Amino acid sequence: YVSSISGFKETDIACLRVEVALFLACQFFSVSFGGCNHDKMERGGPCPGTGGAIAGDLQSLALRDDLSGMQLSGNKVRKLEFLLADAVAQGADCIVTIGGIQSNHCRATAVAAKYLNLDCYLILRTSKNLVEKDPGLTGNLLVERLIGAHIDLVSKEEYAKVGSVALTSLLKERLLKEGRRPYVIPVGGSNSLGTWGYIEAIREIEQQLQKGTTEVGFDDIVVACGSGGTIAGLSIGSWLSELKAKVHAFCVCDDPDYFYDYAQGLLDGLQAGVKSRDIVNIENAKGLGYAMNTTEELKFVKEVAQATGVILDPVYRFELSYFAVISFCSMTLVITRTLDLGLSIGKCKLYKGWGFGY
Repeated sequence: YVSSISGFKETDIACLRVEVALFLACQFFSVSFGGCNHDKMERGGPCPGTGGAIAGDLQSLALRDDLSGMQLSGNKVRKLEFLLADAVAQGADCIVTIGGIQSNHCRATAVAAKYLNLDCYLILRTSKNLVEKDPGLTGNLLVERLIGAHIDLVSKEEYAKVGSVALTSLLKERLLKEGRRPYVIPVGGSNSLGTWGYIEAIREIEQQLQKGTTEVGFDDIVVACGSGGTIAGLSIGSWLSELKAKVHAFCVCDDPDYFYDYAQGLLDGLQAGVKSRDIVNIENAKGLGYAMNTTEELKFVKEVAQATGVILDPVYRFELSYFAVISFCSMTLVITRTLDLGLSIGKCKLYKGWGFGY
């Protein structure tokens, strides 16, 4: 893949990424590489609500990037392997990033930075009333405070007005004046360098298939989308690989046009020479809104747990699975793409990577 994308500079970042990944892996006896138990693909069970019968010949596998330990759990670790290697290469002494009050990305970044002896500064978006009082010790915020991350709270209104890039830039300028050497990671770790985490994921999947780790192949990859980096990496990785699996992304915020454009920017940064609309299909899956669920959707979480033992979070993995199932298994007519996607006679790979926050 490196030779296929001219935008990748073969510098010390590649070697440092391996060093960072191995260092993160050493923190857990149960992981294999890079803080992630990447050798985990599980066959999906029957689709809930279909009487135990999957529509047509649909088969599913789940890439369990959530099985990487409590602190580093989730898909963000793959991006952080590259981003933190770059931070180390640049001589940074602290990391700056931004996200929601219970951001899995922010929690994983704070933990990974601590392993590398780097201070972490988090800008967390929350409701206006929580900015004015202590939001407490819950979920990911508890972990971040336990490990000593520096936390600044901003209201959703201020976040929308100023923007994530400007907010992190202001914090970076402040730290520079204090004599620090900050390294800024964008929302979700989604930039062109972070995209390499999921180009690498495709390579790992190919290796698993070649080794016979999984019993079947697949034609489609289904993934939730909140910041765009994962879908860009999976899409270009699959397009360059022998898999040639079509990536279907379900966005939990913004809209498909926004993510097509954002993913295109990441691909252009890699000088990939391909259009995002040609390699990924993006659907709207916001429902009621970010982290907001209907009774029917929460019932779906329960059905999946009882049928498979897999616990879905209420933002990303849940949104992905619910909309993927109703789309590909025709549970309802919320999204009717089964026939034109051709999945009624194909095989589908659901990607699942999350933490214990929301």
